[in-house]
Amino acid sequence: MEKWHVYMDIYQLKQQGFKIRRIARKLGISRTTVYKYLEKSPEEMGEWMASTQTRRKKLDPYEMLIQTWLSEHPDLSASQIHDWLLERYTDLKVGESTVRLFVNELREKYNIPKTEAMRDYQGLQDPPMGQQAQVDFGHTVQKTPDGKEVKLTFITFVLSHSRYKFVKWLDRPLTTKDVIDCHEQAFHAFGGIPYEIVYDQDALIVVSENAGDLILTEAFQAYREERKLTMYVCRKADPESKGKVENVVKFVKGNFAKNRIFGTLDRWKEQSDAWLERTGNGKVHNTTKKRPVEVFALEKQHLRPVTTKLTLSRVDSSITRTVRKDNTILYQSNRYSVPLGTYRQNKIVYIQTDDHSLVIREHQEGPVIANHSISHGKGKLIQDSQHTRDRTKGIAAYMATIAEKFEDKEKAMTFLEALHKKYPRYIRDQLQLMSKALKEIEPTIGDEALHMCMQQGIESATEFGDVVQYIKRQRQVDHAALDHTKEPVKPLNGRETSVDDTKPQTRDVSDYLALLEGASV
Repeated sequence: MEKWHVYMDIYQLKQQGFKIRRIARKLGISRTTVYKYLEKSPEEMGEWMASTQTRRKKLDPYEMLIQTWLSEHPDLSASQIHDWLLERYTDLKVGESTVRLFVNELREKYNIPKTEAMRDYQGLQDPPMGQQAQVDFGHTVQKTPDGKEVKLTFITFVLSHSRYKFVKWLDRPLTTKDVIDCHEQAFHAFGGIPYEIVYDQDALIVVSENAGDLILTEAFQAYREERKLTMYVCRKADPESKGKVENVVKFVKGNFAKNRIFGTLDRWKEQSDAWLERTGNGKVHNTTKKRPVEVFALEKQHLRPVTTKLTLSRVDSSITRTVRKDNTILYQSNRYSVPLGTYRQNKIVYIQTDDHSLVIREHQEGPVIANHSISHGKGKLIQDSQHTRDRTKGIAAYMATIAEKFEDKEKAMTFLEALHKKYPRYIRDQLQLMSKALKEIEPTIGDEALHMCMQQGIESATEFGDVVQYIKRQRQVDHAALDHTKEPVKPLNGRETSVDDTKPQTRDVSDYLALLEGASV
């Protein structure tokens, strides 16, 4: 009867003037279903419902198998059952929605409710005063006064005993240096350092976990040693082990940031600090039934004192990005160009940002290869005209420029025209490879490579480059053979080679004639 009720609801809403989209949204069904039901008269709808009750379902032959799976594994999802069916019956063509409806019917028919694994939690005593702080990261998307969106990142610290909180905001992704700087600000705000700090396995802090041994990022490891921090890193997918700070992240998002309009970062920080004083640390905590600020007044006396001021000059402030195949990098949902040819597999570049510009370097302290103005839109390509191919130069002019690098320019043009004929769509790429192969080599090597290619019928810039490298290697070998200053190579059999230059003693012919006198013939 459920289909009949849906049918009646659709007709009533239609008569009330609702549009198809509103009807579908109100009833939680697709617009296709609304159109299909509206096409049927009440009589047709009744006949169709009667046919569905007697119609054989596509999955009926698999009913007992699916019922067995559900009995043995009540927590099985319809998606898993769909996958298991396709795994065993490769010719079966059935949609996941069909499997879902069939599974729901079997659960009702055989009374097999879906069970979920529940985790038992145990209340734990709060750590002693000054013993522990928990750290976590979060981000929010806020509306600006002009209706645009801005993504904000924040890091939160909470003292586990008093629940006293510290929050730091940024309008860009955090770097390891930012994380260390936020630690220093938090310790200054707390007036000391807790004896133990609990973290999530964040990539800015932890590289990997090797059988229980944590491998930290180089910068954070140096900071940990300098501050003598005792760290405890939560297991992956185990937020309960740092539940206090998880709740703080939710509290910051839901109580402070939700529906708040973002003006400027400085103003946002002021509002956040005021919220912490008023609510985050000033309101009675639901668990402890005490105000965090009042308990903190006692707890801060138990923190480890900060004895020295830390300098952060050794910490890398760069953010890395992977270069994509189209010679761009992704930053805040936009693509920014790098010079053509920068891309290689797993190629990493370093970026630095401020409020208005994005600077890209191939190496951390290397020269700047790209400098862009940051776009506040999404899905845009920000491209420097110098990073694209020079399309203003005609192919003919490009070919003439390359031919000038050969002694026989006419032969070179013949070879280049053959490339143009063979690779009409990729001729510019072929010419770029030719230019690259001819760069920083002796002109005679290029001429010899050209002669060899034309003699062998080679028509490829890539193979031309291979021939150039072959000739270079051969010349190096020949040069080494002519270098007599090198120590002679000793044979593997260990034989002394000096005997090869020894000449046998020779006698005069008269000596042999004197010996042969009187000999019988």
